[in-house]
Amino acid sequence: MIEKMKKVSIVVLDATRKESVKALRKAGVVHLEEIEGKGPLLASYKDAAATADKAIAILDEIKLPKKQIVNQLDLTKDDALETAKKIVSLSDEKKSLFETISRDTNEIDRLAKWGSVDPASFVSLAEKGIFVYMYEIPEDKYGTIGKELKTIKVNAANKVVRFLLLSEEQVTERPALMPPEAYAVPMPEKSTEAFKEDIQTARQTISRIESELADDKKYASTLAAYRELLASDIEFETVCSGMEHEEADEAPEAAGVLGGIASTKLAWLTGYVPVDLLPNFVAACKENSWAYASADPADDDPVPTKLKNNKLVSIIYPLMDFLDVTPGYHEFDISGWFLLFFCIFFAMIFGDACYGALIAIVGLAVLAKSRKGSRSLGVLVTLLGFCTMLWGVMTCSWFGIEPGKLPKTLVDISFAPFSAAKSGSDVANTNQKIFCFSLALIQLSVAHFKCMFADRKSLKFFGDMGSLFMIWGMFYVVMNMVVDGVKYPLADTGKAIPIFGGMIALPSCFPFISLGILGVGFVLNFIFANYEGSVGKSVLESVKNIISVLLGVVNQFSDIVSYIRLWAVALAGAAISGTVNQMAGPMFGKLIMVIFGVVLLVFGHGLNMILNLLSVIVHGVRLNTLEFSQHLGMAWSGMKYRPFSERKEK
Repeated sequence: MIEKMKKVSIVVLDATRKESVKALRKAGVVHLEEIEGKGPLLASYKDAAATADKAIAILDEIKLPKKQIVNQLDLTKDDALETAKKIVSLSDEKKSLFETISRDTNEIDRLAKWGSVDPASFVSLAEKGIFVYMYEIPEDKYGTIGKELKTIKVNAANKVVRFLLLSEEQVTERPALMPPEAYAVPMPEKSTEAFKEDIQTARQTISRIESELADDKKYASTLAAYRELLASDIEFETVCSGMEHEEADEAPEAAGVLGGIASTKLAWLTGYVPVDLLPNFVAACKENSWAYASADPADDDPVPTKLKNNKLVSIIYPLMDFLDVTPGYHEFDISGWFLLFFCIFFAMIFGDACYGALIAIVGLAVLAKSRKGSRSLGVLVTLLGFCTMLWGVMTCSWFGIEPGKLPKTLVDISFAPFSAAKSGSDVANTNQKIFCFSLALIQLSVAHFKCMFADRKSLKFFGDMGSLFMIWGMFYVVMNMVVDGVKYPLADTGKAIPIFGGMIALPSCFPFISLGILGVGFVLNFIFANYEGSVGKSVLESVKNIISVLLGVVNQFSDIVSYIRLWAVALAGAAISGTVNQMAGPMFGKLIMVIFGVVLLVFGHGLNMILNLLSVIVHGVRLNTLEFSQHLGMAWSGMKYRPFSERKEK
């Protein structure tokens, strides 16, 4: 469930602002509203943090031999900052040297056909009254140069002639008799030999810098710790400098509360506290002599969300944190339903008992290495592994091995409606499709039941009921259009309608009942979906948005059909498993090829598991956070409850 929050305000003496913020941080219960800090101290902290981030990133990019052990050294805060600056400076120097090498190399390449070029020689000649300029021209145009111009041909290569233009006076403009095809070669800043020496020096310096940076890996841990301290300092100074304040004589009533000192400045903060932690907050206020007020948040307040569930449901939190999804304060907490359906979706997408066993082993390993209080991830992975094993057993899927090659026991324990080994692939695939649509029916029905309960005191309840009825009616339409139009007709054929191979038999008139429910649902939704105190206004709103209302019916159909992705992705995964086995099978006929066969199996099935994991993120998560959530009216617009508190040392 989502814990109820109280909006609180704290008023303190401005003179005790820092002490009060320290005490508030120590209490660790108030989620503060967004504050914009200011001041030179905060700016210095942020600059230091940016420098530390750059230094840490630079050290992370340095790869050392796996066997090389780096003993970490501790530094004081001041030394850590200086070290970070040095690392950043070395990295910047290294980048500058690479740019120098690139620039000088380009100059050498540009002048390569000219041989050794030294600008000093040209200057020396100019001092003697001989001005020399370098030109290039297409070979067939060289003869068109006016005879009045004195030139010396240097060489010709690749149909280009390089020549020198000689003049007794300095040439500031292009000579009139010079053909337009002639290109004046810019004089380099220094000689080609100097460029080569600079490149050599730069490479030596880069080597020295890389050696220094590699040696600085010994400060990686202390820089990370320093960055954590800076984060705490930034947070603290942001709150201190961002607190609103005013003169007490501008608020005489508040001054009276604090003792009637008219010239005393006041400062205040606003935030949110969970109801069950409110006594802790009140105790902190009394202990520190703060004035405070608490009230229920307004509808438009940015209230944070704090989820509270039992230990089983709470194991889904690592996944929600990874996805960065948090329900809004006024939305539903679907953690339990999310966990239940995600386990089913995960199992169906992986769909193999052996894959499930491997996942469970990984989960148990994570669980064994986890600290007490942070075992949710290990438990979740283990649970997903066991769920996958169960589904694999039911469908008789064991590393994609053909049923005929499996032990009879594994075939016998499979669930006939879903097992191709017992019922044939066509029947099993059809039943799995029906199961996908049944999951859609159940999950989306849960969504509308929750909406109905939330709106139970309003006529909007009937709008939610209409949506529920449309889901129920549309379920049969999907069965007719997607599964089998003959077995699931839209008319009364006088024959019972079988579900799951006859395990469930529906009356022959069921199509009429389904379509009737669909029609009733549409009418109820049309009348009451927009109810806000007036039925007439609700109907008028539906009329104005008739296109959206009609598209809503289509969306009901598409949302149910969307669940078939579970079957389709699982089928693709099974096909990949089978293909890998077929490719590796012949290799086990010869002893020398066994190793290659094992490598192929490991690589193929490993790749398939990775693809399945991506499919879970894309498809399994989507059904919870999109289809299911849309029917709940959820936008996942919440922000997680993060109280202003002292950072725990890792």
